[in-house]
Amino acid sequence: MKVFIQTFGCQMNVNESLKVAALLKARGFESASTPEEADIVLVNTCSVREKPERKVFSFVGRYKSRGRVIGVMGCVAQQYGEAMLKREKAIDFVIGTQNLHKLPDVLDDVLKSGKRRVETGFVSPEDSLKIFEAPLDAPAVSAYVTIMQGCDRFCSYCIVPFVRGRERSRPSGEILREIGDLASRGIKEVVLLGQNVNRYGLNRENDLTFPRLLRKINKIEGITRIRFVTSHPASLDDETIHLFGELETVCEAIHLPFQSGSDRVLERMGRGYTRAMYLEKIEKLRKAAPEIALSADVMVGFPGETDEDFRDTLDLMETVRFDTLFSFRFTPRPMTRAAELSGQLPEEIKLERLQILQDLQAGITLEKNRAQAGKVKEVLVERPSKRPRGFMMGRTRDNRVVNFEATGDLVGREVKVRILEGYQNSLRGVMEENHVY
Repeated sequence: MKVFIQTFGCQMNVNESLKVAALLKARGFESASTPEEADIVLVNTCSVREKPERKVFSFVGRYKSRGRVIGVMGCVAQQYGEAMLKREKAIDFVIGTQNLHKLPDVLDDVLKSGKRRVETGFVSPEDSLKIFEAPLDAPAVSAYVTIMQGCDRFCSYCIVPFVRGRERSRPSGEILREIGDLASRGIKEVVLLGQNVNRYGLNRENDLTFPRLLRKINKIEGITRIRFVTSHPASLDDETIHLFGELETVCEAIHLPFQSGSDRVLERMGRGYTRAMYLEKIEKLRKAAPEIALSADVMVGFPGETDEDFRDTLDLMETVRFDTLFSFRFTPRPMTRAAELSGQLPEEIKLERLQILQDLQAGITLEKNRAQAGKVKEVLVERPSKRPRGFMMGRTRDNRVVNFEATGDLVGREVKVRILEGYQNSLRGVMEENHVY
């Protein structure tokens, strides 16, 4: 039988879909390239914001005919549980964030019995993290590695602790074995995943802290690049910051959400840091790695946000000048404190502020990309470019996409590329002769 997996949401969801596909392949299921040709359609969901949640039910509605088996997994599945079966008759099973390792057995049961199933209980960390072993078919160049799940911070707007559970870390030995295996298959870059990677290991006695884990990974032969997401500013310590300038494998890029530039809003969000504290972290990062690329998440329209609060956010953006920014308007999420806060703003104000913010960031991003022209960057080649033909595509250590003209198979190689032009979302360059590693 053929299975199609539709993924909505973050890198962790993408990673989990890869793992689920590997589990199902081991059980004899085949992958379908489109939902139309599939016998089974799985939807991996995100409920951090409202829009991805709406997409789930829209997608299920399009493919509920022709006798397909439809399963929903991930955060929306965890959030609604059995209520999803009542809302949408086409859904055959619902499986939550800590039960994905059970998916092959649940699917087998549904296919044999014809009965609908719900699995959304929170289980032991050891069981719920078993799925995060390397997939059978690892990517050619870069691979995700989940090091922890869940979050203990309970920011007032965030649903993650309710749908992902409390913080739990994988044993460091398992992580290092997985990365060693990936390296033996030719993987050059690993991206470490967790809701708050900086707190890795703090809930495990006698295991590694996050900085010590990075030092161990740095010694694995064949791994030339380490990235990690997501960092929380309140948990990013000086030891981790110093590693950007100390360990050659730690890439000069970090995603550090700030959410608001206003201390008043940050306090209502329950973020655990101030504007000054955030800017101090940025200063330390740039001291450790002067060329570090900075990306972040920011939210507009939080309950009670005034025009002055919004101007503080724009001012912080101008001060830091992020390379990339992921921006969203506030949408109240179930179970969160922010959904009940006073001062909920009209949608038109949120949308107006979001547009102003995005226009500002678009100009900053374009300016910073254009400033790359003339520089020689180390590029890890990922694949042939989609366009133009005859070009290869890769990423710099500071996580910029580069398309450059090349001949021969360079996938998985690290090459020196001279940047010719910078665009809104990518760079164009030419490979320097005799600089292939």
